[in-house]
Amino acid sequence: MLFSLDDTDPDSPFPPATMAETDPDGLLAVGGDLSVKRLLNAYRSGIFPWFSQHQPILWWSPDPRTLLFPENMHVSRSLAKTLRRGLFRVTFDTAFAEVIEACATIPRNDQDGTWITPRMIEAYKALHREGHAHSVEVWRGTELVGGLYGVAVGAAFYGESMFSRATDASKIALVKLVDKLAAAGIAFIDCQVVTGHLLRLGAETVERAAFLALNRQAVCKSVKIGWKESEASETR
Repeated sequence: MLFSLDDTDPDSPFPPATMAETDPDGLLAVGGDLSVKRLLNAYRSGIFPWFSQHQPILWWSPDPRTLLFPENMHVSRSLAKTLRRGLFRVTFDTAFAEVIEACATIPRNDQDGTWITPRMIEAYKALHREGHAHSVEVWRGTELVGGLYGVAVGAAFYGESMFSRATDASKIALVKLVDKLAAAGIAFIDCQVVTGHLLRLGAETVERAAFLALNRQAVCKSVKIGWKESEASETR
């Protein structure tokens, strides 16, 4: 059963994420808006938006869910070598708009078009302005060559998208993000859906019920990440 959300009330509750089990891909609800309040409510409920340009807003809770626990991050020998070479500079929250726009426009072999629509871009920029959405930027000189963005709620970080214009740039962004989140006590990074790329980096699939239990615990915790504590980190 697909639930319809109230378009006028951002406080209107989502149906329980377990109700997504009626759809094989985890589609739960349609409609609503992309207000900061609604988006945060969705993440706290284990739900996220994902839709194309000419679709209504669609809300999902797939089963299984792909999570990366910081302690399980796998850095290959080649990636470790790249990190040691110090070819890139990494910053946090210094170019959020540029990162999300790059994620929306970089061509991907497995995608036709993008789900990061103009509405989504504006919604996540609003989340960023209010301190909930964050970016990692990877620079080669003054050129932005990679990065990622996501949303932090309590002890959970919900990864949304990443991009790369240079070999290993997006992986470096993820490694540096994991370092920061692990130091702060973040429980997991929600990667949403599984890919071979994520599994090679240490992510694993978790049944929806187990994820929802972990998520309920994580979003209730108070975690200070300190995104601006160190604005630049050399990859050495």
